[in-house]
Amino acid sequence: MFARHRRLRQSSGIRDLVRETVLTPLDFIYPVFVVEGENIKQEIPTLPGNYHYSVDRLPEVVEEVHKAGVRGILLFGVPDYKDEIASSAFDENGIVQKAIRRVKSFSPELVVITDVCMCQYTSHGHCGIVKDGVIDNDESLKFISKIAVSHARAGADMVAPSDMMDGRVQAIRKALDQEGFTHVSVMSYSAKYASAFYGPFREAAHSAPQFGDRKTYQMDPANIRQAMREMEADVEEGADILMVKPALSYLDVIRWARDRFDLPIAAYNVSGEFAMIKVAVQAGLLNEKDAAMEMLTSIKRAGANMIITYYALEVGRWMNGK
Repeated sequence: MFARHRRLRQSSGIRDLVRETVLTPLDFIYPVFVVEGENIKQEIPTLPGNYHYSVDRLPEVVEEVHKAGVRGILLFGVPDYKDEIASSAFDENGIVQKAIRRVKSFSPELVVITDVCMCQYTSHGHCGIVKDGVIDNDESLKFISKIAVSHARAGADMVAPSDMMDGRVQAIRKALDQEGFTHVSVMSYSAKYASAFYGPFREAAHSAPQFGDRKTYQMDPANIRQAMREMEADVEEGADILMVKPALSYLDVIRWARDRFDLPIAAYNVSGEFAMIKVAVQAGLLNEKDAAMEMLTSIKRAGANMIITYYALEVGRWMNGK
């Protein structure tokens, strides 16, 4: 006798009862781009449905986040001023610092996570200090730690270093603890690959490197065992959450991480992955809701506890029937 697997697919009710992976808005973190100026809400051409917001317009997006049932945001700053050492990134009145204070003033319960990096703030567009055309890892740690502390001082719940410098989790954890921010969590971009899928983000954040590329510090897409070593190091250095970025092309990395580590696993559904669906929908090739839900479900099924996605608000509204 052969097995009749279809018996458990006969109706939507049965399919709901036996579903192994359930996606909810509580799984999502929404990226928010903040710019200098006033009364700005401008759609990002490369990320349809996502916007650049000035600090005074942040209540609008936070209201949308709450309506969608999403509990956390990831802040990215787009500064007016850039220099060799990313000084505006750790300025107490920098764009991200002002954004944190504004959000926390009217929505203290919202989880505010901040991207900790230098690329948007440096004149050269790289994620660390450049000396003689080379990224100086250890010198960069000093500045990355200063950025993290300034975000914590402004009220961030969690900092997320995305620079991929060796030792940055340890440096940040030590700096936070020394300043009395033992309660601030570190979500580490542990396995961040040198991916082709970052293009729309770099346009949105004005963060493309002005020379060379980031392959000397971001990971080779061909490597997975190396990703596990990166994650092991971050665990030892004090990370609270491990991240895999991108998500869709690295589902196997998410699965390995989930099986190997007891810490929560985050996955970043990056701009290129989002944009591919948007373009295909515009061309009439895909049903957007079905494609987005399938993509995000696959990321959770692979083992992610939380998903950073530009679809957070749209999918949240779909799930809530709005």
